[in-house]
Amino acid sequence: MEHPKSGADGDGLLVIHVALYRMATRSFAEAYRILGYKTHHGTEDLLGNPWVGIEQAVEATWPDIPHARPRPRFTRQDWDALWGDEYDIVTDLACPFSDQLIAAYPKAKIIVVQRDFESWWASYQAGVLDHIFPRRQWLTVWLIRNVLRSRAADAMIKVNYGLFNATNMAGIKDNARKTYDEYYRNIRERIPAERRLEYTMGDGWEPLCAFLGKKVPDLPFPRLNDSAYRKRSQQAGEMVVFLTSAKKLARLALAIGAVSMAFWHMSI
Repeated sequence: MEHPKSGADGDGLLVIHVALYRMATRSFAEAYRILGYKTHHGTEDLLGNPWVGIEQAVEATWPDIPHARPRPRFTRQDWDALWGDEYDIVTDLACPFSDQLIAAYPKAKIIVVQRDFESWWASYQAGVLDHIFPRRQWLTVWLIRNVLRSRAADAMIKVNYGLFNATNMAGIKDNARKTYDEYYRNIRERIPAERRLEYTMGDGWEPLCAFLGKKVPDLPFPRLNDSAYRKRSQQAGEMVVFLTSAKKLARLALAIGAVSMAFWHMSI
């Protein structure tokens, strides 16, 4: 069972989960919770994520990406404010900042998860890029940005520009393989083998629990990334955006109607 996070000890993040988006991060989030860690997984609460802080972290990391505002590099205090004061582990949204988080939390254990490039890239394009660049999801992106006033779409677009050293979708695709290779090579060159676990998807609980010093749970390792589950999650996320937008627009329409009626009464 997940325990409440206490900032009194000042430990911050206890585990750095090193994996790119679309590498079973949802399954790992559930696994970490079963082991008792307070875990943040971004796609579970699209509108509730700290998007402003994430966007600032991106701009501080990659100041030359399109539409970035100059910001100082994030410090341990900044990372604590974003995640470390409340969570033990961040699965997906922390992936662009793995090297900074490893430096900020030197006592944290490091778990590296990697799937082969070809299957990952196909999943990444369908599961990430097609949902944040407006070509296919233009209405959802427009509602998030203009009705809900959320920085979710803008933050994720900037994440991808920075992560892939690109300024458009074509650049992201051109740099995909290089980004993938460099991401994992940099981590392995920096972090000694004894400080990290190289986890292969399908290994189950045993290597993870041995590395973290946890008892092996008496239940199967979570598997929440099959295509049917992803489709249901995507539809649920879009429905949240549409319903929240509809409620906000309805309130706005009522307010405009009330003001219009007041002016009409004043004019007669």
